[in-house]
Amino acid sequence: MDFSSHEAGTGRPVLLLHGGGGPATVTGLARHLAGSAHVIAPVHPGWDGTHRPDWLTGVDDLALAYLHHVRDRGLRDVLVVGSSLGGWIAAEMAVRDNAGTITGLVLIDAVGVSVEHHPITDFFALDARGVAEHSWHDWQRYYVDPAGLPADELARRQGNMATMRLLAGDPYMHDPNLLGRLGRVQVPAVLIWGESDRIVTPAYGAAYAAAFGNGRLEVIPGAGHLPHIEQPEATAALIDAAVSWQGAFRPS
Repeated sequence: MDFSSHEAGTGRPVLLLHGGGGPATVTGLARHLAGSAHVIAPVHPGWDGTHRPDWLTGVDDLALAYLHHVRDRGLRDVLVVGSSLGGWIAAEMAVRDNAGTITGLVLIDAVGVSVEHHPITDFFALDARGVAEHSWHDWQRYYVDPAGLPADELARRQGNMATMRLLAGDPYMHDPNLLGRLGRVQVPAVLIWGESDRIVTPAYGAAYAAAFGNGRLEVIPGAGHLPHIEQPEATAALIDAAVSWQGAFRPS
């Protein structure tokens, strides 16, 4: 299928997958990565008013669609970077990649697995202030009262949430089988986590990282669920290392 996407830069292909908040949440990261890589930043079908085909009813469907997309384009040595829901999509892609197309993963405060004693906060049960308090380190800075939003922006956000509920609402924000399958993923995976994330805590992130065959966790202080927005320089430095296989992120 064809995806609405933004592409920029040259170099190693980086597939950048946004979370439930939509493509605007990774715009700054895409701009940064385009300085050293060929960034492909699609809009997930059903987000921001884009068409969602009838067959697309789960995250596994989306993962397969993206995997076929990069293969059909003949891309190799692909680094997949995913934020929140996008991280879940990236993990599902990796467990299905039997052709070695994906050679690295960066998961940023990803959902997608079930970790005992560390449940994923029910995002849909929170009001706007609750979402902000759980998502941001400095929540008062980023909280937006929905009553003050223009009608078109409010409709965009509501449409995005409706699509996310359809794709990831049952079972809530995870694939019951994914955690047990991650051990077969041997490509290097760095999981970047905001220390103040209350949607999925750093302890959840640690269990997620440990499940990969070659995973590691990096915790960023002063950040919540979107560290690439609250602490962009620290987050970008870790992803830059993944793009170039520098330092401690070099594959084992």
